[in-house]
Amino acid sequence: MSAELFHLSGRLVIIGGGVAGLMTALALAPEPVLLLSKAPVGREASSVWAQGGLAASLGSDDSVDLHVADTLAAGDGLCDPHVVRDILAAAPDAIEMLIRHGARFDANPDGSLRLGLEAAHSRRRIVHAQGDGSGREVMRALADAVKNTPSVTVLEGLEARRLLTEDGNVTGILAHGPNGAVQIVTDRVVLATGGIGGLFLDSTNPLGSFGQGLALAARAGARLCDLEFIQFHPTALDGPGRPMPLISEAVRGEGAILIDETGARLGGELEPRDVVARAIWKHLQHGKRVFLDARQCLGARFAEHFPVITAACRANGIDPATDPLPVRPAVHYHMGGIAVDRAGRSSLAGLWAAGEVARTGLHGANRLASNSLTEALITGLRVGEDLSGSSPKRLRKPRMQDLPRASHPSAVRPLLSQHLGVTRDETGLRAAIAALQPLAEGHTEAADPALVGLMIAEAALARRESRGAHYRTDFPQKSVLAPSPLARQVQS
Repeated sequence: MSAELFHLSGRLVIIGGGVAGLMTALALAPEPVLLLSKAPVGREASSVWAQGGLAASLGSDDSVDLHVADTLAAGDGLCDPHVVRDILAAAPDAIEMLIRHGARFDANPDGSLRLGLEAAHSRRRIVHAQGDGSGREVMRALADAVKNTPSVTVLEGLEARRLLTEDGNVTGILAHGPNGAVQIVTDRVVLATGGIGGLFLDSTNPLGSFGQGLALAARAGARLCDLEFIQFHPTALDGPGRPMPLISEAVRGEGAILIDETGARLGGELEPRDVVARAIWKHLQHGKRVFLDARQCLGARFAEHFPVITAACRANGIDPATDPLPVRPAVHYHMGGIAVDRAGRSSLAGLWAAGEVARTGLHGANRLASNSLTEALITGLRVGEDLSGSSPKRLRKPRMQDLPRASHPSAVRPLLSQHLGVTRDETGLRAAIAALQPLAEGHTEAADPALVGLMIAEAALARRESRGAHYRTDFPQKSVLAPSPLARQVQS
């Protein structure tokens, strides 16, 4: 172990510097924790880029029951109803907690929170900050709070590459930092590493988010679940930049309409995301184009409501006040992940997970818009509550292992984009599996990304139906059998 980290042995370690990781660290104060972030905190995290906001039943015409009903409908039979109610009932208090941490949300003239509408919500219940800068504001508040919390030691530029285990228990982390390999001795690890968008060519996620947490958990032997359910946001800005700028669902909530290249309206703007994404995808496959038109509903007021989107459009030579916005579906969120219980515990002793990397049962087959930041906050809190007061057991120095190579998904992106996109079929999935298997079993920079892609492809092949965000052209109907989550376990 590097000498500079020796004094940190035994501390609880959080891997990931997004909302879930920061919230977990704050919830554990004043217990000493170590937070590892590959990039500077507040920079390379999907949380920062979240535009839609946080969903919570705060309106006078709203209730937890209505929020639960909307979430269950979007989840298409795969949500855990008890988990849904548990998390969503806690959402209003989570918003209040963020405000106490200094988050500044958009308000009405009377001081009440301004609530937005997004697709598949039956009420206005989305809390925004600076129009479309919600994730950035939440991250600012939490990052400031962490900086002012002496019990949290943040190590930036440190990348976890393996979880070390012995006899089915976590014993440490093998990481890489500025000075080379680092071994951290710990028996309590929280994964809060985000999603998988970096595995695809078209994504709204940071390119560095390619399922590292899933690979860490899988190679250590933890159970993963529902990996086939990948949400494609229907309206990413269709331009050359990668990752793709997101055109928030809130724009459609304000009345923007979908049109084709002739100006004809496509309709269905506020249908669930998977429905809208498939409709746009089908249109694009016929060589046509799709645009989001906000000229009538917002016009010159667009920049006031959506400053982040306006900047992205103008960088691409588009003025939302006068131009329709070219859009296409892009990978946005992963509903599957590490199988965890209410407290965030995985099947591997000593491993917890929170945020997008975890499969809690909230989202089911299709995430309801703006439930993700809410989930990240609450699961971070729950993990912190579960670990609060815990102490390291008798620590064992892990056996030395070779440091795996740094991962890069460039070899995997074309395969997943072609065969695991908005629509899938058996031929394509089998082709993806055949190509990914040798990469996953190898020792190149593609190994971990390929393992994650392989597990997703195998889960998609096994689910011989279309449900939520998983659409099989060869099995276009929903199965009449009761749906069940599909679990996957890998031993390194």
